[in-house]
Amino acid sequence: MSKIAFGFLMLALASLALDIFIPNGALGDGPLFAAATFFSCWLVALLVGRRIKFDPQLR
Repeated sequence: MSKIAFGFLMLALASLALDIFIPNGALGDGPLFAAATFFSCWLVALLVGRRIKFDPQLR
């Protein structure tokens, strides 16, 4: 996993933790939208990293 993918994963988990531990929706749905955005960026970073890493034409 690349450093960027790991960063997006940590941001998604931090957003989810923020949503869980902040009492009764003080921030609204913002942390959930942020978590969904960071999770989708994490998936894209994983796919891009895999494509570059295992491309046989780069050898």
